[in-house]
Amino acid sequence: MISQNSIQQILSRIDIVEIVGSFVKLKKRGANYLGLCPFHNEKSPSFTVSPGKEIYKCFGCGASGNSISFIMEHEKYSYVEALRWLAQRYQVELEETEVSPELKQHQLMADSLFIINNYAREYFTDTLFNKPEGQNVGLSYFEERGFTEETIKKFQLGYCLNTFDSFAKSALDKGYNLEYLQKTGLVTIRNDQPADNYRGRVIFPIHNQSGKILGFGARILVKSDRAPKYINSPENEIYVKSRVLYGTYFARHAIDKLNECLLVEGYTDVISLHQAGVENVVASSGTSLTQDQLRLIKKYTNNLTILYDGDSAGVKAALRGLDMAIEEGLNVKLVLLPDKEDPDSYVQKIGAEAFREFIKEHKQDFVLFKLQLSMQEAGTDSNKKSQLVNEIAETISKIDKAEDFTRQQDYIRQCSQLLHIDEQGLIQLVNKFIRDRLVKREQAHARNNPQPDDDGLSDEAIAAMEAAETGISVDSLISGHEMQEKALVKILLRFGDMPFSEEEHSTVADYVFHLPYDFEALAESELVKRILREYKALYDAGNLQDKRWFLYHEDQQFSKQIANILEDKEADLSSKWKDQFEIDTVYGDNAYLSDTISTTNYLILRKIKKLIHENQEEAKKATEMDQILSCLEMQKHLNSLEKELTNGMGTVIFK
Repeated sequence: MISQNSIQQILSRIDIVEIVGSFVKLKKRGANYLGLCPFHNEKSPSFTVSPGKEIYKCFGCGASGNSISFIMEHEKYSYVEALRWLAQRYQVELEETEVSPELKQHQLMADSLFIINNYAREYFTDTLFNKPEGQNVGLSYFEERGFTEETIKKFQLGYCLNTFDSFAKSALDKGYNLEYLQKTGLVTIRNDQPADNYRGRVIFPIHNQSGKILGFGARILVKSDRAPKYINSPENEIYVKSRVLYGTYFARHAIDKLNECLLVEGYTDVISLHQAGVENVVASSGTSLTQDQLRLIKKYTNNLTILYDGDSAGVKAALRGLDMAIEEGLNVKLVLLPDKEDPDSYVQKIGAEAFREFIKEHKQDFVLFKLQLSMQEAGTDSNKKSQLVNEIAETISKIDKAEDFTRQQDYIRQCSQLLHIDEQGLIQLVNKFIRDRLVKREQAHARNNPQPDDDGLSDEAIAAMEAAETGISVDSLISGHEMQEKALVKILLRFGDMPFSEEEHSTVADYVFHLPYDFEALAESELVKRILREYKALYDAGNLQDKRWFLYHEDQQFSKQIANILEDKEADLSSKWKDQFEIDTVYGDNAYLSDTISTTNYLILRKIKKLIHENQEEAKKATEMDQILSCLEMQKHLNSLEKELTNGMGTVIFK
């Protein structure tokens, strides 16, 4: 684990203009810098870098964040990988804290496997280009497939000699551990001797998102009834097949810019399309799509287009991942290639431009395609048609995000027309599947988190089921005073360490946290609660941090939310609240002081008014005289607090 001291050293040296400028051509525009967004295609620059706020924001696609999140997003690094990249750039020597023996062992094993894989990749590439057998067999094969030398080197393709143990001997002579060599699948034991597992095969290295070698695919070049066509690396500490898509490292920037991922089956499909200039393509390596692979795609885009052979096997393979893809919120299209063609052969036959046009013209909506295909199979069989209606309703029910409500309704309308059934009936069936799924989810949660005297569904589940009747998500039913709460944390983040009065050591944070109110308890937003909780913990420890500590938080989702708050103009009080508050600004240019008082007063007043309302409701229900008197006393006390707060300081008048 990288120490906090090292992280602070990195943060103190970061220059966001310099970091972003390494990848984007920036021009100064006033206090900020402007350039073309690297995350989507645009002709007019809308990508802004603010050195003062230390954040970037694209007003075209909405991308935003800080220096670390930029490196993570652009290079697809993890948080730790981004820190290491920055440490190397700024020549910061990293200190690392102790981790558990188990984690340390896992890290050492992973590092060892990466080192061995990298050595193997260099060995196989050298064999391909510099050994007679490599040139005559391996290189000839790739050239016959139409791959140029530039493409072969780009994908780091290679060849393993058709000998018993050439690679194994070389690796062992270099001092690599036999157990680890076996774990990577590069070496096996035959007749009690280390032997090459991929002998006589061309080699396709499989990269992770940062370009490291996770494993290999090895293709045999001679027909054999006993040997499989492909051998892939076995799963180990760094290679889990269900989490990997071949070509992601080479496709990531193109997918980002084009906002679409093309999915094919094999290694050579990816390589041929890349060579033709169609670079936003990855491969599932012939396996059914998994949830982890779909989530990997969603890191880059919401738009997935699957390219498959036009035969029945290809179609069925495509349909297997449909419901999972929809559940992940992906917009899925299908392109079926002409019979007996695959992406590799077809792009070489018609060329890149014609291939792109073919994709554009032959995209089919996945849900409607599935419906039409199933209708053909069902024919006039009423039982099959009934089963089909249930299947399509269940598929549509998985489009359950608020932003996809219109899309869901369009599917219901189109499917009801194609099936010749009542639209309202299909809506009810879709909602039934939504309710059933919510009930199952709630019951599973209750089993895992048993509560005493809990014999029913939670309020959230009931609200969710009611929302399903109208197609509205639970999230869209939740509202509050989030903007006003964000105003408070924005003040703390920007001005928490600024002086509040002439008293020694009196800061804005001192003022906020010495008021007799718990603002974390007053807040309704979970994000605001978390910021206040972490800020207060730092404050109580005497380690008050400025906005940088939060802006470069190791939790990248949290960091991005902080950046959005700091960028959000709605959270600035001065202009927005003039209609609601009359602020007597007696602090000259230090407007943040009056904003601090206005914001805290507002939040306290909001709580008091809420208590007044609750007390009035309780008084209406009271039947005993002592209950009524108690409510009257509480009302008198709350009214006094409200009056004291609104009149006492002469700073804010609540209307």
